[in-house]
Formats: sequence, structure tokens, C-alpha cells
Amino acid sequence: MRVLAAMSGGVDSAVAAARAVDAGHEVVGVHMALNRNPGTLRTGSRGCCTIEDSLDARRAADLLGIPFYVWDLSDDFVEDVVEDFVAEYAAGRTPNPCVRCNERIKFAALLDKGIALGFDAVATGHYAQIVTGADGRAQLHRAADAAKDQSYVLAVLDADQVAHAMFPLGDAPTKAEVRAEATRRGLPVANKPDSHDICFIPDGDTRGFLADRLGEVPGEIVDESGEVLATHSGTYGYTVGQRKGLGISKPAADGRPRYVLSIEPVRRTVTVGPAERLAVQALEAVDAIWNTEAPLGPVEVHVQVRAHGEPVPAVAELVGEVLQVRLRTQLTGVAPGQTVAVYRGTQVLGSATISGTTAA
Repeated sequence: MRVLAAMSGGVDSAVAAARAVDAGHEVVGVHMALNRNPGTLRTGSRGCCTIEDSLDARRAADLLGIPFYVWDLSDDFVEDVVEDFVAEYAAGRTPNPCVRCNERIKFAALLDKGIALGFDAVATGHYAQIVTGADGRAQLHRAADAAKDQSYVLAVLDADQVAHAMFPLGDAPTKAEVRAEATRRGLPVANKPDSHDICFIPDGDTRGFLADRLGEVPGEIVDESGEVLATHSGTYGYTVGQRKGLGISKPAADGRPRYVLSIEPVRRTVTVGPAERLAVQALEAVDAIWNTEAPLGPVEVHVQVRAHGEPVPAVAELVGEVLQVRLRTQLTGVAPGQTVAVYRGTQVLGSATISGTTAA
């Protein structure tokens, strides 16, 4: 096949491209330029998509002997990921920008452009697996290495995108094995640190990033009775389940810590309370995306609400346009705006965006 290998400049995408070459595909490497500040340099594991990363990707492509290009997708990235991120926080929700980037950039803008240019598939360094089902259709499954599994952030892919996706690292036993393979291949990024931060906030200061764009929107932090405990400069600086950085000087009557229970951006209030009030027994989600047929009627599944969260058993049912999920095991700190990924065994069925929860 003609394969477009997305090369971020990290070790995973470099080894994924190498494996695609080994498999006999005609591979072309492409680095997505997403950062509008070309002078930005990565510091340790902070940030990605920098000029340093593009140079690392080019070195890896040169060593593999494949053509290499840099595609400027910064306008798409700002509109579809960064602006969405800011808008979601302004509305009191908690988005996952990596999920949105996979959906709208890596497997929409990139794949669409690649297909238009005659490529058959896009290969990335994600840890997930594509399996051919009994009906001959491509299925998205968890990676062999549970510790590195990234199927959650790929659960937003639709059936057509899954059919044109390749994840050469899906069967890798561990990340250590991938680094060892990169060393054997002589890839210069073998020991490069992974990026763990939001790529467009390399200093890790999400609240400061949002404040620069949304300004001060002062309000109150209250308990469940409505008593004012403190003030804040913007509800966007908080997320459900947050404990630290609340700025509350008055301890709770029982001396236990308080957590953010809910956020009301219109009223400009952040409500806090005890940890047990974070327990959730059901949730509703909208904008569902299925890479297989949507589940008919109540079905037993597992769901995951965080990239590194534990999957829990649940009953899922699509009622009109709303995915209703009854949890067999309670979850805590679930926030509107998060993605809920739906699994049957290791297979990803699809995902939706959480719009509300029911307390336990």
C-alpha cells in the first residue's frame, strides 16, 4: 500500500514508520506543523510539534530512506483544537485536546489530504491495534501493552477512518522494547523523552493559558449550602474533582478536604464538597461516533472516561441521539466534556462526549 506515516519527531512514530517500511509498503513521512511559533523548542518532555521535533522527524526519515515533507496544519489546529479547548473550559466543561486532535487533525485533515493524494492509509505511532473482523471490516482494539494503550484517544475515529488507519506498534510488548528497537535501528530519537503535557501549553500552566484568552471573570466558590468560601477569577480555572488550588482558607466542619463538585459559568460559581459527593452511577453523552454499528438496545459493555483510567462494566443504550450509560461500578470525578469510550472486550465500539452525570 501507499502509506502516509505521520512522524511527530518522537521515538514511537519513527519506529512505526520503520515497521511500515519493513512490511513492504511505499512509505512517505510527513510532519504536521501545528505550532505557530516556529522558534519554540521542546524542554525535556514538555510540548511537541516544535521546530526541534520536525528536525528529529526529518533525520529519522532520512535514515529510513523515505521521502519526507512538512505540512502546515496550524490553522486547522488552532481552530479545531485550541479554540475548541478554550471554548469548552469557558462553558464549564473539561475537554481532552488529544482526543480532539486525533479526531480532527490526524485522522480528518491529515487522512483526507492523504487520500486525496492517492495514499491508502495513515500510519501513526499510537499504541492500538487494527483487527479484521469476521465480516471483513476493520476493528479498533486495545494495544498489546495495556500500560501504553492509547485506544481511548482513538475512540473518536469513525469506521472509514479506522479502515484507513495503521498502528504498527499495536503488538509491541512494551515501550522499552520499542526504544530498544529504535536503538538497534540507529534511530536518533531512541532515547528522546515522551511528551506528557498539552502540546500548545508547554509550560503546563493551563489556568494561565486560559486567563490570557478569556480574561478575568470573577465569581464565588461556595459549598453545597451556598455559603461563600472564597472568590475566583474565572470558573475556567477549575474542573470537577479538583482538590488543590482552590484558595479556600476556611476548613470544612469535619476537617476533611473539599473537591470541586460542579461548575456554573453563567452564575460564575464553583461548588465544592466532600469526596463522596463525586461518586457517579450513571452518565449521559452526546455526539456519539461509532466505528462499528451503534449498539441496539441496552448492551453490556465496559466504558472508560480518562486516557489512563480503568475501564468499568456498564450498560449502554442509545436513546435517540443520547448515549445513556448505567455504571455497574461507580466512577468519581466525571466531568461534562470528557470523552466516554465504549468497549466490548478489547474492541472499541465508539465514543461520545459526556453531557451530564447522575450522582450515586
